[in-house]
Amino acid sequence: MADMCAFRDAVSGWAGGGRGGPASDLAVRLGVRTAVLLEGPSDHAAVEALAERRGRNLAAEGVCVLPMGGAMCVGRYAGLLGPPGLGLRLAGLCDEGEQRYYERGLARAGAPCAGFFVCVTDLEDELIRTLGTARAEEIVRAEGDLRAWQTFLRQPAQHGRPRHQQLRRFLGTKKGRKIRYGRLLVEALGPGQVPAPLDGLLLSL
Repeated sequence: MADMCAFRDAVSGWAGGGRGGPASDLAVRLGVRTAVLLEGPSDHAAVEALAERRGRNLAAEGVCVLPMGGAMCVGRYAGLLGPPGLGLRLAGLCDEGEQRYYERGLARAGAPCAGFFVCVTDLEDELIRTLGTARAEEIVRAEGDLRAWQTFLRQPAQHGRPRHQQLRRFLGTKKGRKIRYGRLLVEALGPGQVPAPLDGLLLSL
């Protein structure tokens, strides 16, 4: 049976220059109504983790969460999935530094910006600030990354940097680490601790 992963793959192929027919057919078969556009897979992991914590099955609700592979891809995805393409409602997260790419891409596609929520630096930074650096470091230790973290801190480039910036940079130093911690940081959030952009996105879906 076709599932949301198949739709996600079909959209990625379409955005890469393939045919749009498979994505269009799957959208109808799966009842897709909303596409959540995210920069990368770590954001995807965080959004899915929060949805699960809240007892929601986004796929069953007709919501597809799509990591685009970078902010500059938003115009392409918005054109394919928004009003000029499949006519889906668009939502997502963006970093403040890349907000202009989203605004331009959505405007070209005739899609509103209302469903998009802005992180000041990025979602990892929002999560670390919300949890606090002490709690974030506890998670690093619990995951067996303490030695790697201590080695990272001895690098000259990290000397004197604020702890939350060091943690954020550390998460991006090994392939797959940001994705893993995207979920772990969300799972560690206490009641009322969900960062405003992530909370706003889930509530809007």
